[in-house]
Amino acid sequence: MTAGRTRRGGRPGTGRCVAARADAGAVTSRADAGAVTAELAVALPAVVLVVAVVLVTLAAGGLQLRTAEAARTGARLAALGVSDAEVLAGVRRVLPGARVEVRREPPWVEVEVSAAAAGSWITSGPLAVGSVAVAWVEP
Repeated sequence: MTAGRTRRGGRPGTGRCVAARADAGAVTSRADAGAVTAELAVALPAVVLVVAVVLVTLAAGGLQLRTAEAARTGARLAALGVSDAEVLAGVRRVLPGARVEVRREPPWVEVEVSAAAAGSWITSGPLAVGSVAVAWVEP
């Protein structure tokens, strides 16, 4: 090439080649340099809040499953005719620290189990979780 022609975007007469950039259409300035950091600083607390809500919800859901299992265990025991103290011991073995109520209305027995799930600062206190199971009293 002669000195008066452009080589891949260089200035005429310089003989210098300019490498093509992949982001040739992107225009950035120094004022935009911290924009991503600022957006992350604004979005990060929202992400932390969503994660905390999801974790509290999962914990409460897991406790709900455990209270349902404890209530079913208590109803099965009560249906067999064991005393309320033994029903309470069976339920507490499945779910320690649970509150248990046994109601006997022949031919049915009803066992209600409740517990407190950790709610943290999101719910401003513990969440109440409970389950009820009913069984036919065995003859």
